[in-house]
Amino acid sequence: MLFLSLSILLSVLLLLNFRLFPRYEINTFQAIVFNYPVCFITGFLLLPAGQTFSIDFSQTWTWLALGLGVGFILTFLLSGASTQRMGITATSLANNLSLVIPVCFSLFAFRAGGGAAAFDVLNYLGLVLALVAVGLSTYKKETIVEKQIGETSPKISRLGVSALLPVAVFVFYGATNTMINYMNLRYIPSTDKTVQVTLTMVLGAIVAGLVMLTVRIIQGKEQIQLRSLVGAVTLGVPNFLSFYTLLLALSAFGSNGAFVYPLYNIGVILLAAVVAALFFREQLSTANKVGLGLAVVAIALISWQELAKAWG
Repeated sequence: MLFLSLSILLSVLLLLNFRLFPRYEINTFQAIVFNYPVCFITGFLLLPAGQTFSIDFSQTWTWLALGLGVGFILTFLLSGASTQRMGITATSLANNLSLVIPVCFSLFAFRAGGGAAAFDVLNYLGLVLALVAVGLSTYKKETIVEKQIGETSPKISRLGVSALLPVAVFVFYGATNTMINYMNLRYIPSTDKTVQVTLTMVLGAIVAGLVMLTVRIIQGKEQIQLRSLVGAVTLGVPNFLSFYTLLLALSAFGSNGAFVYPLYNIGVILLAAVVAALFFREQLSTANKVGLGLAVVAIALISWQELAKAWG
């Protein structure tokens, strides 16, 4: 349980970074861009003994991994914006409930784990509740906001746009995780390639991030800030380690992802909510609280069969 607990803690630390960046005037975009070189260095130092990193462009999975790297940085940018505008709780819910998307693709498109017949009524109910939970967790009552801070109609409409950020996080995280599953099923021959594949994904994110940063500098929209490099370190190290410790947790539990992932997702959701309430005084409406509860129930229902087997 040590590695699983560390992975949960490190994942929440990522959201905590995003929440604190504005307070310390750290440029979130630059911190995200530079966090990937930090991730790469961290991962390179953790390469198993005797392994070196290399890229084989003749392999299909190499190009898929590089493409996923682009998806990673886009998803991370959305996650940062969502955390700062909608809060830690809503973003963590959207992130962790995105497991619905790869689960559906695994069942109906990839036919993994025995196909759709392996799911029962409770599993399907969990999928539906997960979607409802995302909607409730991102719900904001505009009339209350208008009364409290006196915003005009255009600003209220921007609130509606901000509320879509967790939904975008949900979709993008789900899409990238689905592609990872597809790549593992079709193109990755063995688990000893895990760090190699991860570093290739990070390399794709590095290239995409530097291209975006260069364009913004040329356009005069960005100037490199030293404090953003500090933010990149506080973001990049836990970013890679959260993924790495999750892999170690999977190994410790015999690669039983159906058991590990629900515990991981529930743990991140609950810890993120506690951190948000204690340190940032994030106020949750009744609908948001219901969404939080439904999220835990949904994840439990989606994986109840494997959880029962593991505990049995």
